Amino acid sequence: MTYDPSFDLLGSYFPSWMVCMTAGIVATLLVRVVLQRLNWEQQLAPPVLIYPSLAAFFCFSLWLIFFGGR
Repeated sequence: MTYDPSFDLLGSYFPSWMVCMTAGIVATLLVRVVLQRLNWEQQLAPPVLIYPSLAAFFCFSLWLIFFGGR
């Protein structure tokens, strides 16, 4: 049995990695807003490494949670 890593979204098939990447970026933006409101963002150095790493973490975690066990 083969598994196609895409799903139907509004009548069109999208790759699941694209959805996970978008959700990971949105989750990273939410974390950034929370860190800014708590005044903790200046303690993260360098942010050019922190935020892409956080987006990748969320993306890969969502992929494993929703599509990794199949």
